[in-house]
Amino acid sequence: MIKEHYEIVRKAIGTDIQLCVVSKKRSIEEIRSYYDAGERIFGENHAQELLEKAGQLPEDIAWHFIGHLQRNKVRSILPFVSCIQSLDSYALADEIEKEAAKLNKTIPVLLEFHMAEMDEHKTGHDPSDALPFAKYCIEKKHLDVGGIMVMGPHTSDTKAIEDVFHKTYDLFKELQNIYTAEKIHTLSMGMSSDYKTAIACGTTMVRIGTYLFEED
Repeated sequence: MIKEHYEIVRKAIGTDIQLCVVSKKRSIEEIRSYYDAGERIFGENHAQELLEKAGQLPEDIAWHFIGHLQRNKVRSILPFVSCIQSLDSYALADEIEKEAAKLNKTIPVLLEFHMAEMDEHKTGHDPSDALPFAKYCIEKKHLDVGGIMVMGPHTSDTKAIEDVFHKTYDLFKELQNIYTAEKIHTLSMGMSSDYKTAIACGTTMVRIGTYLFEED
């Protein structure tokens, strides 16, 4: 089931950029085909779908939650996720901290920021509050803040996408300067339609689903 696009993506990202295979709405067989090809990071957008798949697939898969996470879903996914990429509010940080403490578990997270001002519907924390928000989350005992996640603008204008990605990269470097590159190590930026632009703008992880599972 591996599509020819997989080789194109793998060549583009090389060994320095991580690939998160976005597996939402994909079958167990489709996911397993990429697992068998050597991929271990898979991204899901919905809690129930993640839970159903985690029970049917190998335990060494690193499940990343990449969608908007409702606070009432935190408890159910924490035992199964390797990273929550979409930490976008103080309230969600508090909820993850509370539930992680019950499990005596430290949860890797990425801070999601809404960098594309033209897309009002997109989720993410206000970047003007980035430094206080990062400090708040980093000081949580059971959160391991490892970097940033962002969604590019929904447009075919490459310049507009580049502007958003450059701003995000600058914020990423600012956080590295404050907290060290060892601490802030992941910039999750770039999806099926804009991953090549994200690579040129300094991403360390791309989240790709449609391009890997569907042919043009």
